[in-house]
Amino acid sequence: MMKAFLLSALAAAVVTPSQAFPSENEWKPPGPDDVRGPCPGLNTLANHGFLPRDGRDIDADTLSGALMEALNAEPELAGIFFAQAITTNPKPNATTFSLSDVTRHNILEHDGSLSRQDAHYGRIDILNPTVFAETLSYFPDPVIELKQAAHARRARIVASNRTNPEFAWSDATERNSVLETAIYLIAFGDREAGSVSKKALVYFFEHERFPPGWETTNKAITLDELLQMAGRIVNATTTESASPLDDGFATAGNVAHGWLGGNEL
Repeated sequence: MMKAFLLSALAAAVVTPSQAFPSENEWKPPGPDDVRGPCPGLNTLANHGFLPRDGRDIDADTLSGALMEALNAEPELAGIFFAQAITTNPKPNATTFSLSDVTRHNILEHDGSLSRQDAHYGRIDILNPTVFAETLSYFPDPVIELKQAAHARRARIVASNRTNPEFAWSDATERNSVLETAIYLIAFGDREAGSVSKKALVYFFEHERFPPGWETTNKAITLDELLQMAGRIVNATTTESASPLDDGFATAGNVAHGWLGGNEL
């Protein structure tokens, strides 16, 4: 899902003291009546006030403005994501979605998350320490390289498939999973190298907060760049990086080739 979706460049291995946000974008934890979902990126945008802090009734213009202001993401990306996010609102002819809508299973949210347990086991809107520890086990160094990121993503899918009796996967799920990794590499990392500071990434996932030293990038995040990074992740998802694949699930790492080749989301 695009759960893991959203979020600039940080020096790959350096985290500096926290920068000052405008008062309206200072981080605040959600209150008792606020809603959040399974996507740490969207939750972070709400916690910083780029999205409504209550997490409710997000329309297309609000999402586009938040992604532009916080991430310098081009409006085309916001439009594509909103078109997917709006489908999580069960109301007919909906024009908004809330972060809690995104928890609806197998629309954007999916099994094999980097930081959430599968829906079969319970809550999916909060970080699961056991699942996240499994992901972090593939990142032994201070800097996460692209191949390591691809390996961790793939390994989580394989582990979920082996343990979850209700495991579900599709081409759309594979697409969203690849894009989630592409987004965090672009938003927080060295965009050319495809690497990211482990310290920064862990801080983001664990606190749903922009890492210390994070600043909005001057270089716009475009659809083309996102697809190119996704393609690099797919190419790095080799049999070696995901083995053993003796569970009949050896082809999922390659299904993204189709939509990448077609340049569509």
